[in-house]
Amino acid sequence: MNKQFDNTADSPVAAVGIDRLGQPTINQQPPVETAPSMQSAIDSKAETAKVKVVNLEATDLENWQVAAKQANELMDAVGRGVIGQREIIEQLCICLIAGGHVLIEGLPGLGKTLMAKAYAKAIGGSYHRVQFTPDLMPADITGHTLYDMQTSKWKVRKGPVFCNLLLADEINRASAKTQAALLEVMQEQQVTIEGTTYEVSDPFITIATQNPLDHEGTYPLPEAQLDRFLFNILIDCPNEADEALMLKTVLSGNIGATLNLSAVPQVMSPEHLMKLQQLAALVHIDDRIVSYALQITRMTRQHQGIASGAGPRGGIALLRAARAKALIDGRHYVIPDDVFAVAQPVLRHRIALSADYQIEGVSLEQVINQVVSSVAAPRQ
Repeated sequence: MNKQFDNTADSPVAAVGIDRLGQPTINQQPPVETAPSMQSAIDSKAETAKVKVVNLEATDLENWQVAAKQANELMDAVGRGVIGQREIIEQLCICLIAGGHVLIEGLPGLGKTLMAKAYAKAIGGSYHRVQFTPDLMPADITGHTLYDMQTSKWKVRKGPVFCNLLLADEINRASAKTQAALLEVMQEQQVTIEGTTYEVSDPFITIATQNPLDHEGTYPLPEAQLDRFLFNILIDCPNEADEALMLKTVLSGNIGATLNLSAVPQVMSPEHLMKLQQLAALVHIDDRIVSYALQITRMTRQHQGIASGAGPRGGIALLRAARAKALIDGRHYVIPDDVFAVAQPVLRHRIALSADYQIEGVSLEQVINQVVSSVAAPRQ
């Protein structure tokens, strides 16, 4: 269904064709807002290759296209180590550029951990992995104090959360008390140890993986923690062609049973990722797009099949993710299709179905589609 949307409020009308199944078509170039001065550059896409340094003072269309190119190079780099799953790779990239945490859910062996490792290598940041188990303690994640016999002083031993990218593997296998240890660092990027607060590295992204809750030995995540994840990504088996390629790749002279990530190049640094995040924060959001995301969020609280709807963080997450999606597509403004594209992973973990819908076997995806379809997208 094609729709027209005026992206600008105080400038001549720019007609943008909205096609939820394709790319938007622009009949007239929307005016560009003047953005604060910021130097955005990603000067290394391999160890020796350099890319264009971008001056964002002019905020012309070319700069946004260059930023989109960098984001797509990041996804391509991850794709060299992860076969298939292009949609999942893009959703993870949206979370990184939006500066949000992500929860990946799927059966064992689908490449959840592999994908997180590939992104850690591609951005070249500090990376720690924590295997969540029932006996894991909060101090094992955040850190603790210990007494140094040689100096007769107490010292702080920082935990694995002090990094750029934290992989919380099988997070729902730990107790609620241990899961809650991540609440402070995910929300405020700081950790309190024995009454003293320590800031973690910037950027800081948590990529958590979990198995379906019907598996033995799993615990549901607290609602307060679920709400702090920007995306809840569902990963499924690859298609037949990708799975065939995976079998051939894994068995081509390899001793182990995992894909080799040596082909994944480092295409940027954590500082470069931060500049992409800063650029995404400059993406223009029209008031009507804000109202569109707001109405979707509020509709989740009114739908008859939803027992518990999304809170205010749901609307904020919709717009944050939509800005990152627009940047990846090379645009400096958000369109309704951006909100539509991120609605499923943003809302999936923020709503709970009513008992009647659960008995009838209605899926969360179906209900989210009903909610989004019931809200009229902005028109020209």
